[in-house]
Amino acid sequence: MATKEAQAQLAALPERVAIVETKVHAIEEKIDDLKIQVKDMHDCLDNTRDLLDRKLCEMATASNTQHAELADKIGCLEKVKNKYTMYAMAALAFAAGTGWINAVNFPHILKFLGL
Repeated sequence: MATKEAQAQLAALPERVAIVETKVHAIEEKIDDLKIQVKDMHDCLDNTRDLLDRKLCEMATASNTQHAELADKIGCLEKVKNKYTMYAMAALAFAAGTGWINAVNFPHILKFLGL
């Protein structure tokens, strides 16, 4: 009986091998498709990385430019503040030297200042 069973299995063997070959071929095609998709994804990621790198460099350059402009503006404002502080101190020293501070005659001081 074992020989009849073995003969039946041998008779079905070419059919089973053909099915396995078909499945292997289909798997190989899917693997090739996956390789192509992975390559496309890799290229897309490379392009995204390059784009992000360029954008970050542009943003850093713009930020540095803005910081430089703000530093210049702040420097100018500090110069103006120091200039007016110096004038105010000189005016107070003049007022103290002439005795205006002790006299507290505000109408004359306001007239002197043009107010």
